[in-house]
Amino acid sequence: MRMLRVDVAELRRLGGPAGAAARVRSLVADGASVAARVGEILASVRAGGDDAVLEHTRRLDTGGREPAPLLVAADELDEAIKTLPLELVAGLQVAIANVARVAEAGVRADPRVELPQGQRITVREIPVAAAAVYVPGGRAPYPSTVVMGVVTARAAGVIDVSVCSPPGPDGQIHPAILGTCRLCGVERVYRMGGAQAIAALAYGTESIERVDKIVGPGNAFVTLAKHEVFGAVGIDQLAGPSEIVVIATDGADPELVAADLVSQLEHDPLAWAVCLTDDAALAEAIAAAFVDVAEDAARRAIIGMAAGRHAGVVRCGSLDEMVTLAAAFAPEHLSLQGRAAETLRGSVRNAGAVFVGSMSPVSIGDYVAGPN
Repeated sequence: MRMLRVDVAELRRLGGPAGAAARVRSLVADGASVAARVGEILASVRAGGDDAVLEHTRRLDTGGREPAPLLVAADELDEAIKTLPLELVAGLQVAIANVARVAEAGVRADPRVELPQGQRITVREIPVAAAAVYVPGGRAPYPSTVVMGVVTARAAGVIDVSVCSPPGPDGQIHPAILGTCRLCGVERVYRMGGAQAIAALAYGTESIERVDKIVGPGNAFVTLAKHEVFGAVGIDQLAGPSEIVVIATDGADPELVAADLVSQLEHDPLAWAVCLTDDAALAEAIAAAFVDVAEDAARRAIIGMAAGRHAGVVRCGSLDEMVTLAAAFAPEHLSLQGRAAETLRGSVRNAGAVFVGSMSPVSIGDYVAGPN
C-alpha cells in the first residue's frame, strides 16, 4: 500500500488550497451511475411488496440462496447477545449510556421568544411517530450505527423505532448488530438492505411497517434511494463516502496519525484519508507508519487491500496554509494532532466533526464518547 504525496512546491502548482483539494478528491473515482437501477428497484418494491424485496435480497445479498423471513424473530435477538464477547457487550453499554446522555442534553424545554411588537413565540419540536435506522452490513458490522440512530431517536421521543440491515451470504444479519438492537430495546428488525429496504420502509409492504423518517448511512444505492423517496418519507441527509483530514504538526505521533487515517478506510471503497503537515520529516514518518498500519488492518480484514490507494499526505508551507486547505476539503472528520492542536482549534471551519489531540481519536468520538 502507498500514499499519494503532494509536496509544498506541487501544492503551489496545483493552484493553492482549492486546486489541492480537487487533486486529493480526484483520488476517488466517480462511481458508476446507479440512478436508473435505483428507480427500477423502488418501483418494483412499491408494486411487488414483500416478494420484490425478497427477490432483490436473494439476488444481491444471499447469492441466490432462499432468504430468511424479512422480520427477525424476538428470540433471535436474545440469542445474538449470548454469542457476543462480554467485553463487546460492556463497551456497547457504555456507548449507549454516553450517547443517550448527550442526546438528552440536546432535547431542551420549549424555548420562548418575546418580540418587540408584543408577540410571544414558542418553538416546539414534535417527534415523528415512527422512524427506521438503516445499518450497513455488507463489508463489516456497524453496531455503532444502531446505537447512534436508535438511542438518539428514543431521546427525541420517537416510540416506534425499527432497524434494517442487509443479510450476508448465509442469509443472516451479523450477531453484533442484532445484539445491539436488543440492548437498545428495538423490537422490530428487518433482514433487508439496499434500495429495496429504503423503498419498503418508505412505502410499506405486507410485512414491513411504513415509517415517517429513515436515517442512517449506506452506499450509493441507499443514498440515491433516500433521495428518491424524500417527500413520501423524511430522511436525515444524503451522506457521501466517509473521509478524514488530519492536520499533524510538530510533536504528533506518526503511528497515531496513521491509525486515525486507516480507521476511516474500512467503511467504503470510496472512502479516503488525507494528512496535512508542514514538517517534511513528519510527513515521511506518517507515510511509512500508514503502510504498516493499513497492511495490518488488511490482514485482519478490517479494510480491503485496495482501500489504501485512497490516502495522501500533503506537505504545506505553514499552519495557516494547512487550515485553509482543510477548509477547502470540508472533511467529514477533522483531526488536529501535535503541539499546535489546541491553538488551531479556534481556526477550524467547514468540518463535520473536529477531534483535538492525539487522545481524541476519531473512532472514539464516532462510537463511544457520546456525540452523534
